Amino acid sequence: MTVPASGFIMENGGSSCLPPPPDVENRIVSELVNQSESNLKEGNLYYVISNRWFRRWQLYVGLPTEEFSSEDHSSDSQHCNMVPSNVVERPGPIDNSDIIISGSDSSENDDLELKSFLEERRDYVLVPTEVWEKLYDWYKGGPPLPRKMISQGVNQRNFSVEVYLLCLKLIDARDGSECTIRLSKKATIIDLHEKVFALKGIKQEKACIFDYFNQQKQSILDGTSQTLEELNLQMNQHILLEVDGPTPQTGMDATRNELALVALEPSRSPLSIAGGPVMSNGHSSGYGYQGSSFSTSVSDMDDRNDLSNTAKRKEKGGLAGLQNLGNTCFMNSALQCLVHTPPLVEYFLQDYSEEINAENPLGMHGELAIVFGELLRKLWSGQTTIAPRVFKGKLARFAPQFSGYNQHDSQELLAFLLDGLHEDLNRVKRKPYFETKDSDGRPDVEVADECWRYHKARNDSLIVDVCQGQYKSTLVCPVCEKISITFDPFMYLSLPLPSTVTRSVTVTVFYGDGSGLPMPYTVTVQRHGCTKDLTHALATACCLRSDENLLIAEVYDHRIYRYLDNPLESLTSVKDEEYLVAYRLPQRESGRPKLEIIHRSLEKCPMERVKGMERKLFGTPLVTYLGEDFHSGADINAAVSKILLPLRRTYSSTKSNGSKENGFVSEMNDEPANCSPQSESRSQAVDIEVEEASENEPCFQLFLTDDRSLSCKPIEKDSAIKYGPLVKVFLDWTEKEHEVYDVSYIKDLPPVHQTRFMKKTRQEAISLFSCLEAFLTEEPLGPDDMWYCPRCKEHRQATKKLDLWKLPEIIVFHLKRFSYSRYLKNKLDTFVDFPIHNLDLSKYVKSNDGKSYLYNLYAISNHYGGLGGGHYTAYAKLIDEKRWYHFDDSQVSPVGEEEIKTSAAYLLFYQRVET
Repeated sequence: MTVPASGFIMENGGSSCLPPPPDVENRIVSELVNQSESNLKEGNLYYVISNRWFRRWQLYVGLPTEEFSSEDHSSDSQHCNMVPSNVVERPGPIDNSDIIISGSDSSENDDLELKSFLEERRDYVLVPTEVWEKLYDWYKGGPPLPRKMISQGVNQRNFSVEVYLLCLKLIDARDGSECTIRLSKKATIIDLHEKVFALKGIKQEKACIFDYFNQQKQSILDGTSQTLEELNLQMNQHILLEVDGPTPQTGMDATRNELALVALEPSRSPLSIAGGPVMSNGHSSGYGYQGSSFSTSVSDMDDRNDLSNTAKRKEKGGLAGLQNLGNTCFMNSALQCLVHTPPLVEYFLQDYSEEINAENPLGMHGELAIVFGELLRKLWSGQTTIAPRVFKGKLARFAPQFSGYNQHDSQELLAFLLDGLHEDLNRVKRKPYFETKDSDGRPDVEVADECWRYHKARNDSLIVDVCQGQYKSTLVCPVCEKISITFDPFMYLSLPLPSTVTRSVTVTVFYGDGSGLPMPYTVTVQRHGCTKDLTHALATACCLRSDENLLIAEVYDHRIYRYLDNPLESLTSVKDEEYLVAYRLPQRESGRPKLEIIHRSLEKCPMERVKGMERKLFGTPLVTYLGEDFHSGADINAAVSKILLPLRRTYSSTKSNGSKENGFVSEMNDEPANCSPQSESRSQAVDIEVEEASENEPCFQLFLTDDRSLSCKPIEKDSAIKYGPLVKVFLDWTEKEHEVYDVSYIKDLPPVHQTRFMKKTRQEAISLFSCLEAFLTEEPLGPDDMWYCPRCKEHRQATKKLDLWKLPEIIVFHLKRFSYSRYLKNKLDTFVDFPIHNLDLSKYVKSNDGKSYLYNLYAISNHYGGLGGGHYTAYAKLIDEKRWYHFDDSQVSPVGEEEIKTSAAYLLFYQRVET
């Protein structure tokens, strides 16, 4: 690809010093970005640029900028559309000052310190080297912030740009001075040595560097090819430089400080197992919490494989905290819930070495099970605080999505851990293949047992034994009504909060035959429901008669934008700020031409230099059917007169019952209207008035228009009207019509959901049972989750119904408090009331396997605060004790049972009560 130079090529062959125009800049950058994306590899260099400056450049070159949620406070985030570049000034020099810490005076640009917790696309963007060079050539400025692309993960390699370098605090033992150095976590110990010795001006053979985590000597960082990531060095931790040989190990460290008493999770051989027969160094580990390979930490306690000592520790264990290693509260919370799960504690405190499946391609070669088991043993060894560095390192290696120092979701981590532990402990070495069979009308018991046998033949582990259940899934095709029943395993149940499953929709209902006043109704429908669901709810709310139909339409700019006449159309396309109306029309006239009446009024021209009047649209269009004898303009005039009849001021003052607010009778809710015989008498009274009015029918100014409302042809009484399925007319309102009719009834439609003007009130408490019922409620699949119907041979938006079939010993409920879109994140702080004792699920289980369906709560993962800046903690009940404890990272404290129910509850852990 040939990229033009920065300046213009002049006629004489010289290059102009003028910058290229915006469209040329845009084209050059786009081509360079595409070229870079086609050549992704480890080591590629990218540059961090402030999004505040970059958005200005995007506006200048005519690119759409991205609009973020309220978390984005930049004034430049207001734009989301294309803005003409000729109205946007050229941005000044590149300015990264808002994303770096002021006072970063390092001479090396890759040592400049970024502000903490920046987010890509909200605070900064990453551009390839070639793009940076062009932008810098055009705009200058800076400072440059180069970052390298690294590869992470073992089973699945992921490329990512290392925006935040590993920050290490170097203590010089000679004088106790401290300085900061920054390297890639992929840098080796050799790289670290070179940087430190060059900084201090000393020779390598006269000095050594220690891992000085928690200001405590852990191990010597000798010159090897191991990376800093592999050695589990953490952000902002200390390292210690000693010159002329290491200081003798005493109760004081090299800087004369007392040694910290925070235990490190032991660094073990990847094939060693606490409780396993023989480790790679040849020592027998016996059966205990620590094997003979545990070294490095002075606060590690050597059990000497003493079983009696082990038993004593077990009695007082389980109260150890987990040190926060930098936004790892999500990990600490999930781990505390898992390590207080009774079957897991019993299993990992025993010898589980024979069940390690190191050959499973879907697993982590047994390493995740080993490191989790070692951590669990340490937490039950009677110590007070553990720093889970080794566990975090393994987690980053096998699940790079959890690497770094950003906040993550404890439920996502829990899902990964349960699945990873299952694969590492899977007793099935070679998984047989089974072809999925359709239920074909067979009894549910037979199909469920068959599916569970197939599942167990491929998946057999501790996790399956105690954490996996089975649910029944029923799909029904909306077209051919094909029913598909499957039975699938589950490891946890993600329960929606009812407010995320349903939505309130306000629709204003008009009478297409002129028999009543318009009335707004607010109904509740499934969030992923379809037009058929809305029609049914509205019909119930407005007492639709058996001889009537509802025609729902969306109104925009006083016109009908579209009719929602497809019963299977998803309601997700209807936004809260839009306006919906429905027309009550006689069934017997279905199929007749529709008459659509659009209202216009004469108003003064708003521009001062233009004097005169102009016609402007207002109000809500009205729709009715044209009769069989429809032929002329007089018939249209009669139809308009009939549908406007309820708006006559004499009519509305004498016939309207109830108070009128904003032009409408008081809004109705989901409760059906009073469908009594009085409504029939009302209809008869209207018919009498229609007959009386028809004798002295008014004459309206009507104009025939086309489908796009562009043409305008006057309608005379004797005009012959050519018509198709839809006839559109303009009704021009004069002072005469305004005197006779009350137009407030067709003005000021309420939106679908009036969120902006609603007072923010405390949400009502809901129960765990209502969340479970919402999870089990039949609902249509989302438009992005269509089902392939084997009978129709097409993807269909089928309805889905879930039922619980088999429940495990340990059941985890995930309360879906978080919702995400591209630029908007939201959290629901609704209080969910849940039982602590005797949770009875028997009425939700469709099978009868003879097991107890009573459960007791034993752990909770809590999330406090908002997204990104929130905090996770855990409540857990100690095994064999009737007492709860609060685990807040390294802090552990007792808590009363009456205090554990809060609106922060996110994951609920229950164990079956054996009867």
